[in-house]
Amino acid sequence: MIPQIKKILFATDLSENSAYAFYYAIHMAKRDEAKIVILHAIEPLPPMLITFGDFSHQVTKDRWEDTVKKFKERIQDISVKVDARMGISSVDLVSNILIRLGNPVQEILKAVDEEGCDVIVLGTHGKGFLEQTFLGSVSSSVLLRTRKPVFLVPLPSENITNDLI
Repeated sequence: MIPQIKKILFATDLSENSAYAFYYAIHMAKRDEAKIVILHAIEPLPPMLITFGDFSHQVTKDRWEDTVKKFKERIQDISVKVDARMGISSVDLVSNILIRLGNPVQEILKAVDEEGCDVIVLGTHGKGFLEQTFLGSVSSSVLLRTRKPVFLVPLPSENITNDLI
């Protein structure tokens, strides 16, 4: 028997293409009467950049609140566009919005456990073999490291995305 899906983690890089995967998260949430947790992880600056030049750890902390506010506004913009397209209100489906500073894979795995999510929805860019092999990808790393079901949504080409958003 398949366990009931009560909470979905939708991890996003906030690109226009990632909004395409949000359609799937909303569809799953409506179908299963589940809630959605939206996560955006911000890759931290390398320590070398923080200590040299105009970068400083304090500046990063001071700008954090501004950064979180801007990302939440971007998430809201995406939600409004998707809602208009689907004719529903995703606000009722979203239980939490998380903006975290850290490695995206680690933050996704932590959020799944902390929020008690049953499934992960991720958009994937479908990069070529060499890029995948040498650089790795968030989606494949999450897929290999989690014990939760992962729903990977191949992101469409730019011209398809423009029709959706």
